[in-house]
Amino acid sequence: MTPSLGIWIVRSGAEKLGRHLEQSLGGELRGLETGGQSNRAAFAACHASYRQWILVMATGIAVRYLQGLPKDKTTDPAIVVLDEGCRFAISLLSGHEGGANRLAYRVANLTGAVPVVTTAAETLKPLVVGVGCRKGISREKIDAAIHGALAKISRDRKDVREVATIDLKAREPGLLEWCEENDLPLRIISQTLIQQRPWVTNASSWAREHAGVDGVCEPCALLATFRGRLVLPKTSCDGVAVAIVEETSEL
Repeated sequence: MTPSLGIWIVRSGAEKLGRHLEQSLGGELRGLETGGQSNRAAFAACHASYRQWILVMATGIAVRYLQGLPKDKTTDPAIVVLDEGCRFAISLLSGHEGGANRLAYRVANLTGAVPVVTTAAETLKPLVVGVGCRKGISREKIDAAIHGALAKISRDRKDVREVATIDLKAREPGLLEWCEENDLPLRIISQTLIQQRPWVTNASSWAREHAGVDGVCEPCALLATFRGRLVLPKTSCDGVAVAIVEETSEL
């Protein structure tokens, strides 16, 4: 049986990060022992031994390491590249077929990196839905709130690229169930970042008391985009707060 996830590092200084990824994602750290081979040759020898890879290195190094290895997008291992500074988690190969797009989000949520996904099916979707909710909220209530919010701007689920929420809600069962059911990635925004950039139209005393921020759904949606504009300010429905940001293509 092919192991699920391999993590490859090229510098001993990246071992701490590699171990963190290994322990948190259930992968296997490689690259520390190469059996006398060059690091690149050692990677090539076990490239096909894993279904997915996280390459902790510069993208240029990753491209050179992968030269001549990819054969078919339906069978090639998924590749996510993460720089050692944890700035970007890049879905490089097998984004859909191998699950690199979703893996990029997992890596980003774990390390605080920005997930970089360039497949057309995702980049052509302009909306990010920010969600804040009470603890233990049901999937059904989240569904009603999000669809109600989308209806207010005459848009629907097919226009949504991702859902964003605060790290305190990263394991909220109802929200995770909704994202899984609708095949959407969940982007986690740190409480610290929201505190530094409290972009809210109206501060919430409830959010301040329970989450230590002025708001959740609006800043999360805005922070998940590069050139986003708020097209639906916070709207609340039965314990769920939703805001919608649209990514613009204007330079």
